[in-house]
Amino acid sequence: MANLKEVRIRITSVGSTQQITKAMKLVSATKLRRAQNGIIQMRPYAQKLNGILANLADSIDVDSLKVYFDQRKVSNVLLVVITSDRGLCGSFNANVVKRANTLVKEKYANNNVTVLPIGKKGSDFFAKQPVTLNTQFKESLQGLNSDKAFTIGQYILDAYRNGKYDVVEIVYNQFKNAATQILTNDQFLPIDAASMTATTGKKNDYLFEPSKVEILEELIPRILKTQVYRSMLDSLASEHGARMVAMDKATDNAGELLKALKVEYNRVRQAAITTEISEIVGGAAALSQG
Repeated sequence: MANLKEVRIRITSVGSTQQITKAMKLVSATKLRRAQNGIIQMRPYAQKLNGILANLADSIDVDSLKVYFDQRKVSNVLLVVITSDRGLCGSFNANVVKRANTLVKEKYANNNVTVLPIGKKGSDFFAKQPVTLNTQFKESLQGLNSDKAFTIGQYILDAYRNGKYDVVEIVYNQFKNAATQILTNDQFLPIDAASMTATTGKKNDYLFEPSKVEILEELIPRILKTQVYRSMLDSLASEHGARMVAMDKATDNAGELLKALKVEYNRVRQAAITTEISEIVGGAAALSQG
């Protein structure tokens, strides 16, 4: 049985941990509100752009635009893996790297795979795996804004247009609510026009000024870069939600542990008092007999 000093130390340690997890929960809740507002405001804009692209995909017959839609023989693959920079967010990062690793080992087992991690946790994991790793954007989530996301999107588009990669997929957590994240892997390039049409519904008839080609040459890259930004915002909001829930559970668990430790402390203290009384009674009896 532990002595009183050991139990007191454990109670103090667990109490300090509970204060930390409670503070982290409150910080994550504040960050979540900002991140949630960002992704909620972004989604209608991104969905509308995707709708426009789906309407126009069938009528694209220019080589400079076909490159975004043509299905190539798959040889080189780029996986964009969006995780977080820090831990303490439950299974948030583990789910993403597990899905990405499954894609590497199963779906693209016979291809040359390059992993582009956004977030330090994904970079740390794949640094130990037998894949080509490009870490130039791993810290892009710090102070996330549209310029950073568009820079990443432009790099991916340039590499794809130049034939460096035949398929690009993005693996991330899509934000649903504070307690729920949807693990997602989307084919970023080439664009699957059929699935976009099915998602956006009926087609519209547009009038163009200037020409349709000029507009699409500007619009398609912007739509794709916006998708990168939306995925990063989704992941950021999901991270804060996952961390808030994880810290809430940790705080509750610390409370339960504190209760158990206080019961144990009282038991040890009572046992010590009983022992001391027995020793005093025994000593008094010995003196009286002597």
